[in-house]
Amino acid sequence: MTGVSRRYRLSFCPEGEVLAEAHTCEAAVFLRAYGNSEADLAAEYGPYEHASRFIALTDSDGSVVGACRIILPSAAGLKTVNDVCRAPWSIDGDRAVRLAGADLARAWDVATVAVRPDRAVSPLASAALYHGIVMATRANGVQWIVMMLDERARRLLAMAGFVARPIPGTSARPYLGSPATAPLVGDVAAMIDHQRRVNPEAYRMMSLGAGLTDIEVPPLSQWLVSDSGLVPSPGAVPGLARTA
Repeated sequence: MTGVSRRYRLSFCPEGEVLAEAHTCEAAVFLRAYGNSEADLAAEYGPYEHASRFIALTDSDGSVVGACRIILPSAAGLKTVNDVCRAPWSIDGDRAVRLAGADLARAWDVATVAVRPDRAVSPLASAALYHGIVMATRANGVQWIVMMLDERARRLLAMAGFVARPIPGTSARPYLGSPATAPLVGDVAAMIDHQRRVNPEAYRMMSLGAGLTDIEVPPLSQWLVSDSGLVPSPGAVPGLARTA
């Protein structure tokens, strides 16, 4: 409806000050939730910075109050797949993900999802960021996602109907300050369909974006990644952490 004022706005692949604030939001949330310092984050995510794209949730003042980091396919690989190759899992990540049926050429890594607890933030902030993931995967034809998900966040997402499978050969273990994190792989279309069947209300909000009051969501055309050399070919796949 024209003339309606929105208190919050989602954006994909922000640049400049908004991108810098998305990094700041991510750092603040993961320091508070898991004790990860800026140096820790630089060591962990620095090798993937060139392949990282952010979803930002900004408030009416333009401040970033929520952020999601997505890692795209590149020569560096996907962080989740690489991380299960080392302790505490120590498995062949590529082989394990392929055993789950996933095509790594059509997969994205949902690396972090963070909402600032120190600000007055919409209670729909987390749902809005997950809807942003839905929009981005749909626009870019992404078939699979991988992610490291803290067990507390995993339980909350399961209640909302988002269910991904453990990567074969893994289970929840301590990871980067989290006492129990599970490496997961999910077929995005199957995850969305499962949510539609088991939790229609969450499906309408998180997958369709219905009910995200006071949050402006850009049209699908604004969720495309411009540097297509890093991403799968766009298609009509309906898409859908480390999450705090």
